[in-house]
Amino acid sequence: MSVIYRTTITPTKLELLTAWLPTRPWYVPTGAAPLLEKAGGFRLDDPAGEVGIEFMVVTDSSGDEVRSYLVPLTYRGAPLDSAADALITTAEHGVLGTRWVYDGIHDPVLIGQLTALLDGRAEPQAQSETDTPDPTVVASFDGTGQWDLSAAPVVEEGAYGTDVRLGADAPVLRVARLLDPKASGARGEVTAGWRLPDGEELRAAYFLVFDAA
Repeated sequence: MSVIYRTTITPTKLELLTAWLPTRPWYVPTGAAPLLEKAGGFRLDDPAGEVGIEFMVVTDSSGDEVRSYLVPLTYRGAPLDSAADALITTAEHGVLGTRWVYDGIHDPVLIGQLTALLDGRAEPQAQSETDTPDPTVVASFDGTGQWDLSAAPVVEEGAYGTDVRLGADAPVLRVARLLDPKASGARGEVTAGWRLPDGEELRAAYFLVFDAA
């Protein structure tokens, strides 16, 4: 069970994402620094209780239109050697001390729990409350047992998201980095909501499952 602490994080999550988002191929440049607001998301529990797993949505209002980005994050108490290139930054947590913050799609603990969510073996948790399920997060998938979690994931970044493949015959798991309410997955998806700065509430697929090409 993840414990949500009411404390400080330095730099803040929005500060670290303001620096990191423009380095990503799926970020849409606006000619100005990102103007970010936290807009929604959810968490998953690490069964071992060691890794924080968060799926954060932020809105960027720095351009002519508001864009919404999904950023899976993991928080660790020590470096993850297998994902050194995915380290976003280190941060100082008011209770837990130094935390290593990763682009979580490269973290095997997040991948394991995300596939468990799609298979119906994990329960989504509220983003800001301890031990509180979030029934608004809905996962659907037409098959189970097709993920090879022993294989090193193949991760490919694109203009609209990040594709992950776990084994040669596994379906493609896409992170919908730039959220689009019209997007739909052929074989499965995880859908959830978020809120725009003007208060409008939207819902879309955070993750999509496609057949391997």
